[in-house]
Amino acid sequence: MPQSTNTAPKTTSTARPDRTALIAVTIFPLLVIAAGILGFLLPGSFKPLAPSVPYLLGIIMFCMGLTLTLPDFAAVAKRPWAVALGLAAHYVIMPGAGWLIATGLHLSPELAAGVILVGCAPSGTSSNVMAYLAKGDVALSVAVATISTLVAPIVMPALTLFLAGSFLHVDAGAMMLDILKTVLLPVVAGLLARLFLNRMVDFVLPVLPWISAVVISLIVAIVVAGSASKIVAAGGIVFLAVVLHNGFGLGLGYLAGKAGRLDARARRALAFEVGMQNSGLAATLATAHFSPLAALPSAVFSVWHNISGAVVAAWLARKPLPDKVAA
Repeated sequence: MPQSTNTAPKTTSTARPDRTALIAVTIFPLLVIAAGILGFLLPGSFKPLAPSVPYLLGIIMFCMGLTLTLPDFAAVAKRPWAVALGLAAHYVIMPGAGWLIATGLHLSPELAAGVILVGCAPSGTSSNVMAYLAKGDVALSVAVATISTLVAPIVMPALTLFLAGSFLHVDAGAMMLDILKTVLLPVVAGLLARLFLNRMVDFVLPVLPWISAVVISLIVAIVVAGSASKIVAAGGIVFLAVVLHNGFGLGLGYLAGKAGRLDARARRALAFEVGMQNSGLAATLATAHFSPLAALPSAVFSVWHNISGAVVAAWLARKPLPDKVAA
C-alpha cells in the first residue's frame, strides 16, 4: 500500500532521511499490522470510514509534495538514462509480474484485479529511505519515485485497463480523474507550499513521516474492515501473491539496473523503486472502482514490502561497495 498507499514520505534532494524518518519507517510495519488486526476484529468501527479513504490518501501525497524540492527535478535532467530506465523497469516489471501471478495462481477476478492494480501503482513512498539504508543512490531513487508518481494519472489507468480488463470492468477515465484528485493535485500543492512557505515547512518536516505512517495505517484498517468476512478464506493465497510480486520486483529491479550498466549504488536504488509500490493509492482505487476484497492485496502489500524492504536493505548495507566493483 503509497504511499504508499504505501509509509514515510519522500525525503529532500539531499536524499538523507533524518533520524525521525528512519524510526518511522522501522515502526511502520508494526503500526500497519496493529491497524489490520483492529480492522479485522472491529470492522463495524472502521467500515463506515470508507468514504474518507481518498482524502486520507490526499494527506499522504501532500506530505510527499512538502518534501520535494527543485533539485529533485534537476536530478532527472542530469541523469535522464538512469531515470528513464528506472521508470520503464517499474512500469513494465511490476504490472507484468502482477498479471502473471494473478493468472498463475488462478485468483478470483476481484483478487486478480487487486494484485494487478498494485503492480500498476507508482513507487512506494518509503522506497528512498530503503535505498538510503542499503547505501544505494538515493538521489536516483527520489527522481524515479517522483516521476513515477507524476505520470501515474496517465500510465496507471492505461496499464490497469490493459492487464485487468479481462478480469473486471475498468473505467480508465474515472480512475484517471481519481488519481489526479488524490495524487497529483496534493503533490503539486505540497510542492508549491515548500517553494513559498519554506520556513514553515521546514518546521513541520520532522513530523511528516509520522503523519504518513499513521494515515496509511488507518487506510489499512478501513480496507481490512471492508473485506473482514473474506480474509480468512483469501488471506493465504493473497499473502503468497504479494510475497511473489514484491520478490520479483526487488530482484528484477536490481537486474534491470545491471542490464542497463548502472553502477552498484544505482542498482540498489532501482531494486526498491521497482519492488516497492504506492499500495495506499492502489487500495484507494481498488475500493472505489472494484470492491473491498480487491483492496486486500494492497493492504497486505503495505505491510510486507516494508518488512522485506528493511531486510533487503540491511543485507545490502552489509555488502562491500567498492568504487570500481559493482555489487
